[in-house]
Amino acid sequence: MPEGDTPMRGSAAPTSPGAWDARSEALLGAPALTPPAADTLGPHTAEDTVDTSASGITPAPGETAAAPPRESATQPPRDTGREAPTAPAPAPGTDTAPGTDREAVAGTTPPAPAPVPVARPRRGNADPVKVLMHRHRELCERAVDPLEIAAGLEAQGFTDRTAARFRHRDVFSLAEELYARVPRGSAPAAPPVPAAPGTDAWVLAALAPGAAAALTGIGLAVTHGPVRTAVGAAGALLLTGALLLAVRRGPFRAPDGGTVPAARLWTLWLLAYAVCGDGLLTQVLSGGPDGPWDLTPGPLLGLALAVAPAAWCARLFAHRARRRIADSRGLADFAASARALLLGTVTLQLLALTVLLGLTGFSPGALALGALLLLARLLTVHGFPETAAAALAAAGAAEALALASVLAARVPVPGFDGLAAPVRAVVDTWGPGAVPTLVCGATALGLLAHATGALSRASAHATP
Repeated sequence: MPEGDTPMRGSAAPTSPGAWDARSEALLGAPALTPPAADTLGPHTAEDTVDTSASGITPAPGETAAAPPRESATQPPRDTGREAPTAPAPAPGTDTAPGTDREAVAGTTPPAPAPVPVARPRRGNADPVKVLMHRHRELCERAVDPLEIAAGLEAQGFTDRTAARFRHRDVFSLAEELYARVPRGSAPAAPPVPAAPGTDAWVLAALAPGAAAALTGIGLAVTHGPVRTAVGAAGALLLTGALLLAVRRGPFRAPDGGTVPAARLWTLWLLAYAVCGDGLLTQVLSGGPDGPWDLTPGPLLGLALAVAPAAWCARLFAHRARRRIADSRGLADFAASARALLLGTVTLQLLALTVLLGLTGFSPGALALGALLLLARLLTVHGFPETAAAALAAAGAAEALALASVLAARVPVPGFDGLAAPVRAVVDTWGPGAVPTLVCGATALGLLAHATGALSRASAHATP
């Protein structure tokens, strides 16, 4: 072969790959310098023939220019938005085999366009407190201070951990922001609130039961016979009216609809048993009653006089609790301080009642009854009237059951004679006064356990 001539392709071609590179092998799907088989390329058509005249590429004699690899049917060609660069024509004598990557030969591969970052709009609400404000807008507009909002949120299940999701350390700081951000001018005009009774009014109402009981006691002491009976009946009516007046004024005033009517009946029953229950039980156990039984008006007088210190303790508890809401920095902190305040209030009232009962006639049953009535009234005032009514009903029913069990033991029915055994054992051991002491004491302890949880919540101290 003369020197300088271009070597012919075919089976006798040199084994050197020349311009063939790895990319050409991948495109042809066959080893380098080996012509692809006909069945791997598939049938050829007129469209598969490449016109190389425009590019200046001349195929070798006896060789047909192969068609470039087709684009995949599932991957359409990418439109880069710019005109593809034109590779320069290869110099004479350059190997231009079919399928040769011209850009790789020329060394002018254009760089891929850099992706342009697209600014996406930020999703989600950047102000979670605003969402909460719209959700509880009515509560925020009606509140007269942030404490009411905190109480309302806490009543709906909010905790300090919930407030942390709204970027606040506790419910109180969240309530302060809600109160500050709600436009007060857009709130609907609230109906005029009636003026609260003055200090003199509720003090007089708290002193009324003691005065009525004292007058009744004096009347019973100086009268005899039918007159004494009439004085006792009139005194009972006067004392009932004074008690109703006391619970409707001042610290004992419950919100509208907060008093269960049955609670009043059971309260009257418990007070009546404190006066005549011990004497009646003694006669029933001895086979009676055989005429009038002994009355003990001293405990009732002490309980009536204790209404005034009880009202003062209830007022102290309410004011101190609201002040500690403002000073506390968390629901757990307030709950701990409220529990201590409740225990201190009950202890203070029991001390005052002990002193008054010591002057009028001490009775452990009357002391337990005083604690029960105080706790029941505190729960009623702070929004738990059903619990208070249930406790009073349980204590009254237990005292009535004690009397009924002794009477039922007299029925000549086999097995009924043992119904009075528990009551007889208690009376024989500690006396007839042990029955109201155990009943009212156990009920008061259960109510105290419930009150330490219920009255330690901020929602229990919202302004009615």
